[in-house]
Amino acid sequence: MSTVKLFNHHFRTPFLFLLFIEFLIIFASTYVGVYLRFEQLAWQPDLEGIPDFPVKALIYSVIMICGMIAMGQYQTPGAQGRYFLPNVAVRIIISLLLGILGLVVVYYIFPEILIGRGVIGYSVASALISLVLIRLVFYHTVDSRILRKRILVFGAGKLAKNILGNTQRALSPANASYVIHGFIEVAEEKTEIEEKYLVKPGDDLIGYCEAYEIEEIVLAIEDRRKKLPVDALLECKLSNVNVSDFVSFWEREKSMLRLDMLNPSWMIFNDGCKQSGINQFLCRLFDVLISFVILGFMLPVLILTALLIYIESGFKGPVFYKQTRVGLNGETFELMKFRSMIVNAEKQGEAQWAQQNDVRITRIGKFIRKVRIDELPQILNIFRGDMSIVGPRPERPEFVNELEEKLPFYSARHRVKPGLAGWAQLKYPYGASEEDAYNKLQYDLYYVKNHSLVMDILVLLQTVEVIILGKGVR
Repeated sequence: MSTVKLFNHHFRTPFLFLLFIEFLIIFASTYVGVYLRFEQLAWQPDLEGIPDFPVKALIYSVIMICGMIAMGQYQTPGAQGRYFLPNVAVRIIISLLLGILGLVVVYYIFPEILIGRGVIGYSVASALISLVLIRLVFYHTVDSRILRKRILVFGAGKLAKNILGNTQRALSPANASYVIHGFIEVAEEKTEIEEKYLVKPGDDLIGYCEAYEIEEIVLAIEDRRKKLPVDALLECKLSNVNVSDFVSFWEREKSMLRLDMLNPSWMIFNDGCKQSGINQFLCRLFDVLISFVILGFMLPVLILTALLIYIESGFKGPVFYKQTRVGLNGETFELMKFRSMIVNAEKQGEAQWAQQNDVRITRIGKFIRKVRIDELPQILNIFRGDMSIVGPRPERPEFVNELEEKLPFYSARHRVKPGLAGWAQLKYPYGASEEDAYNKLQYDLYYVKNHSLVMDILVLLQTVEVIILGKGVR
């Protein structure tokens, strides 16, 4: 399962292919809906100025695909167990319902592109059946070794063991885009790979790669000065066998930067961390437009939430909670949230991490934290320019000062604006300790290095899944 880099982000090729196929299926389902509703395939507009049906079908398909993306349908699936088929069907149903919700909003704003309830009903039903069937075929195929890239790992020590992982599938790790052909031992490095997985290509490395159809060599050694066959690796590189260092390989496969292996020279000489003026302008425009949309549709929820907090507190105490956070370039700002904890939750005046089942959280607070409503007042911070829609979550100065001393590259996360949603929030549960901060930083650095408007849109869409399933809540 090879990958391709688009808009500074790595996508798995089979999932891009699946997205394209499912887009065509959803587009075709609109014509099936027309035929079942009117017993004809042709569709002629009744009024002048109304878009032709293909345009309507295209808009419909884009919105429905956004619903699929929002539920993480183009990411690596979980284990194929007993309830795999029901889970596939349920997630597709939720995705289509999200798409329908999006259609309601779009049709309300642009009624001239409305397809019709009857046609949509038949279209959704036919699409549901087709999508479930195509995904069963896809998941069965994508799990085979045929679609995976064959790699040879140069090294058999601690780093190489990371690539192998803790899996019973050994050289074919579950949900990976690669199949490991084997590991090459390196002198002066402690071997931690079982002997049955070791290979000995001899002096003809390129011949060995051609014989076994190796597509990539991954350098998994901590000290490259130890017996690194530069000439042989260069010959492989010139013969269309990709050669990757461990950090780049990990970035591509895990969408994170391996912090314990990261060094300044790698960051300097690798692509990324570039933001043009046009991209910054588009990102700011995106922030403002999305903030207006969220504020417009969530205003009743905001009012109701404020009222419930006020009632629960006995008609006294603040509804909003202001807290100093660290933003772009280390500058501080006042972050706005709905109050989800009791008043004076930090009686000693010392900053405290939120804990699982924290007793300081109120009854209303538990709910609004679960569905992320407590974060919505930060829309005001976005309007002011303190934050973006997408970015690393802003931390308190007390924690930042402590973490910058303990975690390398922690200050790099402040090179972009903090966000309401974030890449780390999608990939890692709620962070409430130094260990969590360490793990989340690896995803934040990936975002800082690779972020773009397209990535922001993907993160925002996939955040819907986090809200619906209540992932990472404390």
